Amino acid sequence: MKHVLDNPAWNALISGNKDLAFGNGPVRYFDKEVSPFAGFEENTGENFQLLYEQLPHNGPVLLLTPDETEVSPQWKVLQVIKGLQMVCDVFKEQDNVSAELVPLTHEYAPEMVALAKLTNPGPFAAETIRFGHYMGIFENGKLAAMAGQRMHAFAYAEVSAVCTHPDYVGKGYARQLLVHHINRVKKASETPFLHVRHDNERAIEVYKRLGFYTRREVYFYVMLKAG
Repeated sequence: MKHVLDNPAWNALISGNKDLAFGNGPVRYFDKEVSPFAGFEENTGENFQLLYEQLPHNGPVLLLTPDETEVSPQWKVLQVIKGLQMVCDVFKEQDNVSAELVPLTHEYAPEMVALAKLTNPGPFAAETIRFGHYMGIFENGKLAAMAGQRMHAFAYAEVSAVCTHPDYVGKGYARQLLVHHINRVKKASETPFLHVRHDNERAIEVYKRLGFYTRREVYFYVMLKAG
């Protein structure tokens, strides 16, 4: 039996994020202003075709797979990104959050998009905030750091969009936001996980110190409809 996190996008789209899901049958996807992720029940040529038919736009689509995958010819692969999937499944409550964490609502969305564009923690659009649980740290009225939740696959919650403005790096803000989310998810009797580029050594070391370990390698396929 496959683990939930072997297919996190699909499992999120049929469980914790189903209110944000479009598509039907063995194919689901998010609105492009929320997230570019799509999910298949299984990676088959038939499901690539179904996504091609169902997707109402030609913007980039992001497919997350546990193994390298042959993409059907109706899709053009723009990029393949190798990443790590990390999990924190041992409960050890952290209590060293000293910064003031501010819940981020839609009024902050332009600042959040701008910070994500500057720091590139992963895809982030105007409605990504709908995933929920976004928290930020401000300095002098400016959003200095943020982190939130993305995929919610059954009892697994993905910590995402962890980023700090270059002017405020070195103050431990990302770590404090991570600690907050680890505690929040575990208090809900769920398990935090995240994804990170395989070569982002600095972030990987931070995650390890907080109790995350690498569960497996993963691949992100950035695709467009061919033609």
